Amino acid sequence: MSALEIVNVRKAYGAVETLKGIDITLENGEFLVLLGSSGCGKSTLLNIIAGLAEATGGDVRIGGRSVLGVHPKDRDIAMVFQSYALYPNLSVHRNIGFGLEMRKVPAAERDKAVKEVAKLLQIENLLDRKPSQLSGGQRQRVAIGRALVRKPEVFLFDEPLSNLDAKLRMEMRTELKRLHQMLQTTIVYVTHDQIEAMTLATRIAVMRDGRIEQLATPEEIYNRPATLYVATFVGAPPMNLLNVTVKADHLVFEDIALPMPSMRKAKTREGQRLVLGIRPEALQLGAGLGPSIAAKAEVVELTGPELVVSASVGSQRIMACLPPRTRLEASQPLALSFDAEAMHLFDVDTGRRID
Repeated sequence: MSALEIVNVRKAYGAVETLKGIDITLENGEFLVLLGSSGCGKSTLLNIIAGLAEATGGDVRIGGRSVLGVHPKDRDIAMVFQSYALYPNLSVHRNIGFGLEMRKVPAAERDKAVKEVAKLLQIENLLDRKPSQLSGGQRQRVAIGRALVRKPEVFLFDEPLSNLDAKLRMEMRTELKRLHQMLQTTIVYVTHDQIEAMTLATRIAVMRDGRIEQLATPEEIYNRPATLYVATFVGAPPMNLLNVTVKADHLVFEDIALPMPSMRKAKTREGQRLVLGIRPEALQLGAGLGPSIAAKAEVVELTGPELVVSASVGSQRIMACLPPRTRLEASQPLALSFDAEAMHLFDVDTGRRID
């Protein structure tokens, strides 16, 4: 039995439709990330799962049971919000166990559950403190502990790390990954941060304008993006997109002819306009790896682990991620080569991937 089923879920506010038919089936133990920019509908979908918003159409099933119209407290879910939402006058111990307290769980059983979760989250020494005495990362652990202690069917996370600084976000990502691997819990996690999505998820649903652009594993999303939107949204720096035209067995742009990947010849036609995508990290300085592009360096940025080069190819732009010890200067001509297997082709009109 699936842990969570979302069947053709729609949501409209008057004439404005924010969710346009969402279908997702989530198995027990999966970690699903809803990824997208602000306004794409990911938080609306999470709120419908939680019961904080009602769907205009479709169905939501948890553990095989429809929960439409069911009160949030009866849905067997636990939610961690963007804000910590802790009770400032209660200790950490009582904050974690408050849900159990409201359900009249005996004190001894409640105390045991709270201590087990606190040990799991490595906050045993903080149980007597108030939230005002905690750091941001510690408060987020308490909020997660309050969800964990209930042992629900599905956990819902609404951008829980967005209020933390970069270092704490990285630490908490690691903690969430560790917890999921240990507990094998079913999680739906909302974020606009692609790094969080790629590192945490077993599957990612990339959302745009109330629809799912692609639902797949992180590897599939990164290596075989289904649309131009997914290709540019996932990856940092984003995928290079070059306007090309099919001529015979080549892709031509800016008087440069690149060999057409053999597997895609049958899917294209002479004179067809396409978009060629190449990841910046797939590019290598110098000829020899495969097809080569002559460019001129414009901006050179050392990030530490890599050298990011922004270059011009005629009227188009291209970015490359090179080894940090590479010596380059602005205005320097360079040749960038890449493996032909690293080429992604998209239809100009539909934005869909060509395979």
